[in-house]
Amino acid sequence: MKGQVRDDHWEVVACLKAQINKIANVFWTADPIAQMQYEYDLAVNQLKEGREGLEQYRALVERVSRQVANEQAHVKNLEAKTKAYLQAGDRETAARFALELQKAKTELAENEGQLKLHEEAYNNNLTKIKHASKKLSEVRNKIAKYDAELKMSRAEAEMAKLARDFNFDVSTDFGQIEQVIQDKISLNRAKVRVAADLSSEGIVDIQREQAMEKALADQALRDFEVELGLVTPETAKVEGAQKELGPAKLQQTTE
Repeated sequence: MKGQVRDDHWEVVACLKAQINKIANVFWTADPIAQMQYEYDLAVNQLKEGREGLEQYRALVERVSRQVANEQAHVKNLEAKTKAYLQAGDRETAARFALELQKAKTELAENEGQLKLHEEAYNNNLTKIKHASKKLSEVRNKIAKYDAELKMSRAEAEMAKLARDFNFDVSTDFGQIEQVIQDKISLNRAKVRVAADLSSEGIVDIQREQAMEKALADQALRDFEVELGLVTPETAKVEGAQKELGPAKLQQTTE
């Protein structure tokens, strides 16, 4: 029973992790640059914390280094005192300083070993932080590069879409609109041509009507002259014939 409960618990945990991963993937795909910037900021904060820890660790190394320096000076002092009492023939006092010197050298050796380990650890962490800083600088440059490339690719995609949509082919909306415009232009030009043709058709009739009216007016004037006795009917007919035939025709007729 307990095993079944434990299995159910891990299944629930796995489902929750899967849902969390799905949500994370949605955010990553929605704005990958922002996600990269977020990860970069987290890394920068971690690096900042690591640097602060390294500073504190360096302070520890400095304390151990000062302690080792003091112990080295203490060992030299004990060595000098031991030699001095030994040369003076005071072996008891020299022996007491010799024992203290032995203990001091043991502690100095241990602290020197600790200082060496601390220095190595500090240098290793320093190298790691420098390397991380370099990597972060590269990541920052990549973020700027990817951001620019992503914006440019979006612009290129929009321009490609625009060029495709503005293809004035007959099968596209723009092509159909262009065809409608051309049809309207042709219709307007046809109206102008028809109006011009219609206006030229009535000119011959108008000219004939005007000529007829002029002939009637001339005949009426001759009749009026005959009525007044200004001309005889025969003369009026001759003048009328001259106007109709013209001078050249009249001369040919006379001949």
